[in-house]
Amino acid sequence: MMRDKGFGRGLAIAPILLVATAAAPLPAGVTATRLASLDLSQPFAAKPGWRFVATQGPAVAYPLGEAGDRASGIVRLCISRDGGRTCAPRLDTLLALPGEPDLFDQPHFLEDARIVRPRPDRPLLLIRAASLHSGDGDQRVATIALGYDRARDAFVPVYAKRTGHNNNQEVRYIATGPLRGAIVAAEPTSDAPFAYWITVDRLGPDGRYHPALRYRSRTRYGDGNPKAVIDSDMAETLRRLPK
Repeated sequence: MMRDKGFGRGLAIAPILLVATAAAPLPAGVTATRLASLDLSQPFAAKPGWRFVATQGPAVAYPLGEAGDRASGIVRLCISRDGGRTCAPRLDTLLALPGEPDLFDQPHFLEDARIVRPRPDRPLLLIRAASLHSGDGDQRVATIALGYDRARDAFVPVYAKRTGHNNNQEVRYIATGPLRGAIVAAEPTSDAPFAYWITVDRLGPDGRYHPALRYRSRTRYGDGNPKAVIDSDMAETLRRLPK
């Protein structure tokens, strides 16, 4: 795939409330499809009953299409210890921008949901969800990692980032190799020479992710390289990374 010649920029995740919120019931007679169900108590050595469940409601009218066009239903993301009656922290704000609600502030696609281990003693729940597509195929994509706070008996965000989609943006958890446990993001620059901001976040002693490196990529738009931006620029990333 050629690099897109348009550009976009990543956006910080809106504040995520740590308080519990009651689950919104579906209308009578409507059922949801379960997309993921992960036990959290055993991997995190947490109190019994913690589970992550993602469900998807029925297809909805696609507001940007022709009459009768349908789109994937809303995805409900829930970390719960009471069978899904309440969810904490709230994950329904992952895609929301500050201000008025819009067409792209709710998840309609679950792209990833798994437990990762940046350190042997530090499991994290990694979730990536995306909005409806816009008219040009773009969409908001949010990535969040959560750890377990034993003192509070709660799951808390330790990394969160939102990007667009159709300018080759990517946020990737690195599971192996020299960057094992890091989260790398590639986001388009907004000025010439059009390239990408590469950001490497690493887990700190406080159990949260912090930036370890940010630089303008060697990879450029329209360079004809079929690799993903993160892969294309990996040698430069490793060269620049503080030892």
